[in-house]
Amino acid sequence: MHRLRADVTACATDDGMVLLDERAGRYWQLNGTGALVVKALLDGATPEQAAERLAATRPVTPERATADVTALVAHLVEERLVTDS
Repeated sequence: MHRLRADVTACATDDGMVLLDERAGRYWQLNGTGALVVKALLDGATPEQAAERLAATRPVTPERATADVTALVAHLVEERLVTDS
Protein backbone atom coordinates (compact mmCIF):
# COMPACT_ATOMS: atom_id res chain seq x y z
CA MET A 1 0.00 0.00 0.00
CA HIS A 2 1.26 3.47 -0.85
CA ARG A 3 0.96 6.38 1.56
CA LEU A 4 2.04 9.97 1.31
CA ARG A 5 5.09 10.72 3.41
CA ALA A 6 4.26 12.53 6.65
CA ASP A 7 5.63 15.81 5.27
CA VAL A 8 3.63 15.68 2.02
CA THR A 9 0.18 17.24 1.87
CA ALA A 10 -2.46 16.57 -0.80
CA CYS A 11 -5.08 19.12 -1.72
CA ALA A 12 -7.86 18.54 -4.24
CA THR A 13 -8.37 21.25 -6.85
CA ASP A 14 -11.13 21.87 -9.37
CA ASP A 15 -9.19 20.03 -12.06
CA GLY A 16 -6.95 17.61 -10.16
CA MET A 17 -4.75 17.64 -7.10
CA VAL A 18 -1.69 19.39 -5.72
CA LEU A 19 0.96 17.60 -3.68
CA LEU A 20 3.14 19.77 -1.46
CA ASP A 21 6.48 18.42 -0.24
CA GLU A 22 6.90 20.54 2.89
CA ARG A 23 10.50 19.47 3.56
CA ALA A 24 11.68 20.50 0.08
CA GLY A 25 9.24 23.36 -0.45
CA ARG A 26 8.18 21.92 -3.82
CA TYR A 27 4.75 21.13 -5.17
CA TRP A 28 3.37 18.95 -7.95
CA GLN A 29 0.19 19.63 -9.90
CA LEU A 30 -1.71 16.51 -10.94
CA ASN A 31 -4.39 16.56 -13.59
CA GLY A 32 -7.71 14.79 -13.04
CA THR A 33 -6.33 11.45 -14.20
CA GLY A 34 -3.29 11.64 -11.92
CA ALA A 35 -5.53 12.69 -9.05
CA LEU A 36 -7.82 9.70 -9.65
CA VAL A 37 -4.82 7.36 -9.46
CA VAL A 38 -3.30 8.96 -6.36
CA LYS A 39 -6.67 9.03 -4.58
CA ALA A 40 -7.20 5.34 -5.38
CA LEU A 41 -3.75 4.50 -4.01
CA LEU A 42 -4.31 6.55 -0.87
CA ASP A 43 -7.66 4.80 -0.38
CA GLY A 44 -5.78 1.49 -0.25
CA ALA A 45 -6.00 0.31 -3.85
CA THR A 46 -3.07 -1.55 -5.34
CA PRO A 47 -1.51 -0.10 -8.51
CA GLU A 48 -3.34 -2.82 -10.45
CA GLN A 49 -6.68 -1.81 -8.93
CA ALA A 50 -5.92 1.87 -9.63
CA ALA A 51 -5.25 0.95 -13.28
CA GLU A 52 -8.56 -0.91 -13.43
CA ARG A 53 -10.38 2.16 -12.07
CA LEU A 54 -8.58 4.34 -14.59
CA ALA A 55 -9.52 2.09 -17.51
CA ALA A 56 -13.13 1.93 -16.29
CA THR A 57 -13.55 5.71 -16.07
CA ARG A 58 -11.34 7.09 -18.84
CA PRO A 59 -11.09 6.33 -22.55
CA VAL A 60 -7.88 4.30 -22.20
CA THR A 61 -7.03 0.64 -22.71
CA PRO A 62 -6.22 -1.50 -19.67
CA GLU A 63 -2.64 -1.87 -20.94
CA ARG A 64 -2.21 1.89 -21.26
CA ALA A 65 -3.77 2.44 -17.84
CA THR A 66 -1.34 -0.05 -16.28
CA ALA A 67 1.63 1.62 -17.96
CA ASP A 68 0.48 5.09 -16.86
CA VAL A 69 -0.11 4.03 -13.25
CA THR A 70 3.27 2.27 -13.13
CA ALA A 71 5.01 5.38 -14.45
CA LEU A 72 3.21 7.69 -12.00
CA VAL A 73 3.96 5.47 -9.01
CA ALA A 74 7.62 5.23 -10.04
CA HIS A 75 7.80 9.03 -10.28
CA LEU A 76 6.15 9.51 -6.88
CA VAL A 77 8.60 7.05 -5.32
CA GLU A 78 11.57 8.66 -7.10
CA GLU A 79 10.55 12.09 -5.81
CA ARG A 80 10.12 10.57 -2.33
CA LEU A 81 6.50 11.71 -2.06
CA VAL A 82 5.15 8.28 -1.10
CA THR A 83 6.23 5.32 0.95
CA ASP A 84 5.25 1.68 0.82
CA SER A 85 3.62 0.33 3.93
